[in-house]
Amino acid sequence: MSKVWQGHVIDGTRFVVPASGVTPRHVLCAIGVGLDLDVLSRVVEEAGGEDFELDEFQQEPDPRMRECFDAALDSRQLTGDDGFGESDWAAVDAHDSVVYVLSPPISQATGLDVSRRALAVTAALLANGATAVKNESSGVACGRERWLALASQAAAAETVDDLALALVPAWVAPVIYDGEVYYSCGMHLLGEADVELDPGTTGVPEPKLMLDWMATMQIASYYLLTEQPEHGIQNGEGFRITQDAPRWIMNRVECERFEDDDFFHNPYGYWRLTPAARDPRRRVRLKRRNPRTTLGTRRKR
Repeated sequence: MSKVWQGHVIDGTRFVVPASGVTPRHVLCAIGVGLDLDVLSRVVEEAGGEDFELDEFQQEPDPRMRECFDAALDSRQLTGDDGFGESDWAAVDAHDSVVYVLSPPISQATGLDVSRRALAVTAALLANGATAVKNESSGVACGRERWLALASQAAAAETVDDLALALVPAWVAPVIYDGEVYYSCGMHLLGEADVELDPGTTGVPEPKLMLDWMATMQIASYYLLTEQPEHGIQNGEGFRITQDAPRWIMNRVECERFEDDDFFHNPYGYWRLTPAARDPRRRVRLKRRNPRTTLGTRRKR
């Protein structure tokens, strides 16, 4: 059982003070052919603002990139909506330069704004020489056209709901299986806890049940961003995606699968969903599968 979250909830609000003191930030990795450092510096500032910065620039190919992009795509294999095709793989194989871009530190209050600007920076990089981009802070990647479509969607968003519909697919791996529970990764970049689902059952689920679990996790993520009460969520509250859907109990737990200095670490923890009628004495593990592999080349702060 994961440890109870150790941070402090600000009374009467949804805002929290994590115990770890870790502040998330986007780390974008862009590759291309003959990338121009001056051009990249200019477009990053124009698209993201002065608080976005170039961190590293490498004028030679990185032989790890195919493996790293493959791992990033694997993190969303259950949803498979990254739009990464043959032309994108050709761009990975042909690259001869690499650049890393850092966003400003992200707080709960600035998560959506910084993540929207990070998506604008991604589009600007792709419009000015970059041929493929992945995010080191949540271990995700999209194909070129998918990145550009999400950036356009975020730029046109007029409500928080509309913005979330662009940012979550861009930056969050919504459903990953670690051999015991299902979890998301990347919500820290939007200023929120990630979601865990512990079904309390054994074996490989039927396809419909798996789809129900996935829908529950994804809707819970949007709920945290767009419908969460102003006073926040209390441990032990119930959650269901429709009136007749199964009811789950929410409890906030620590992010223990990633160390504090790992870019994937979520200082806001996870909202763990467990079946409302579950008997803890009957707890059994799901069939063991391979846990998520290391994603990216820059996993530490």
